[in-house]
Amino acid sequence: MIDVVSETNNYGVAMWGIWMIVFTALAQTMIATIAHRKQPVYVPGQVDTELGHSSFVFRSHRTFQNTLENLLLMLGPAFLAILSDMDAYWLGILVWVYALARLVHMALYYMIATEKNPSPRSYFFMIGLVSNLVLVVMLAVHMAASDF
Repeated sequence: MIDVVSETNNYGVAMWGIWMIVFTALAQTMIATIAHRKQPVYVPGQVDTELGHSSFVFRSHRTFQNTLENLLLMLGPAFLAILSDMDAYWLGILVWVYALARLVHMALYYMIATEKNPSPRSYFFMIGLVSNLVLVVMLAVHMAASDF
């Protein structure tokens, strides 16, 4: 097997952060599926358009959809950073900031039924987004400075 990662970088912290991101998405899938199927009228693949933030079914569905909408934007650069041998320390920090921000975002979305914007969950969405943006910029700088 070819080792594409240098021996100076240990990506264990980042890999566990990536695992946490994937686990969070899997947990959200199960939570949304269970909530959806407990509705009095259940149609597979459809969420009642009359539902709003007061409904846990709506909130669990939106939490999962929001995660899906953002998942590749973080996982793609994270794996590219590993493959390009970007600094493991900073990658680990950025991945875990994102993972923890998404966990708090999820918890707040599940607990707080509000139409208010920005809602408390919005701040944690922004923290995750900023960590993602920093990763993309750092990755671009790293790749520009590397010999590929």
